[in-house]
Amino acid sequence: MEYVYAALILNETGAEISESNLTDVLEAAGVDVEESRVKALVAALEDVDIDEAVEQAAAVPAATGGAAGGEVEPEDDGDDEASGEGLGELFG
Repeated sequence: MEYVYAALILNETGAEISESNLTDVLEAAGVDVEESRVKALVAALEDVDIDEAVEQAAAVPAATGGAAGGEVEPEDDGDDEASGEGLGELFG
């Protein structure tokens, strides 16, 4: 992710997303830079409008929880000791 973050920083500051600039940002952040990953990212972002991509990603709604289940049945209020289900049964 740090490679993508570096590209976002460069884009935000108006700097060109080049191998050299990306490497400089990553090294400044203390990242052990892998040249192949830098080259791959620069190539992948060559024809991408990052501002548009970020805007579209922000417009996607966050995932929500699942649909509500059916009605929950109340627990049996029966005597736990009589049925042997009390916590005391765990300890012999």
